[in-house]
Amino acid sequence: MDGRLPSHMLVTALLRRMNDGGGMGMVLAKGDAQAGGILMVIIDADRRERVMERGIGPDGRTALIDSTPANDVIGYWRRRRARDPDLWVIELDGAGAERFAAETILQH
Repeated sequence: MDGRLPSHMLVTALLRRMNDGGGMGMVLAKGDAQAGGILMVIIDADRRERVMERGIGPDGRTALIDSTPANDVIGYWRRRRARDPDLWVIELDGAGAERFAAETILQH
């Protein structure tokens, strides 16, 4: 056991933090409750969409990786989900979304 929280608990905590912080968070696709990856569509103040996920940074440590495609964010996450049915896809809309994601996802 690696000590990481199950995916469904991380998603729940992140959505709760986002909603409590005055933003909005919602599940776009539900993944595996225990070990599914989490892909986050983050909508910033300029209404620009970015895609972020947990991965390995250049220093070899866990980091949030920006995997935003050049266009078609919806098509991108749908293709990813089609290849990986265990993948969670969540949308975070509001101030502090990236900070909440980093604090919640990277700490667990």
